[in-house]
Amino acid sequence: MLQRERGFTLLEILLVVAAIAILAGIVIVAINPARQLGNTRNAQRKVDIKTILSAVYQYEIDNGSFPSSIPSGTATEVCKTNAASCANMIDLNALAPTYISALPVDPLLPSTDTNGTGYTIYENSDSRIVVAAPHAELGQTISITN
Repeated sequence: MLQRERGFTLLEILLVVAAIAILAGIVIVAINPARQLGNTRNAQRKVDIKTILSAVYQYEIDNGSFPSSIPSGTATEVCKTNAASCANMIDLNALAPTYISALPVDPLLPSTDTNGTGYTIYENSDSRIVVAAPHAELGQTISITN
């Protein structure tokens, strides 16, 4: 009696491989790693601007006024802690290390910005401090006023 070998045909294997490829493509599109990374960086920006704002208000509680370097009405970039030059930027080094260990830096700070943090700050017309992350991704506007 002849015994046939058991196994898969080429067509069956190709169908399984095609089905796996289609499912993998759907999963990759659903996960969208670039979008997930953008959301993660934006979440870090939100934490960073809340940290800066909190340090400014702690300074105000202890000293009776906001740091004098915060401009009124014009959003200006915050200078890094111990930066070589703070020209055209806001120097908030009075906050470090007492109120904040070091000023946070935007996760995707442009390489041309060697002294800035990538975050802006100003005092609005209601005498409230506004901190923003102008380099936010995915079309989001990240700003906080307290």
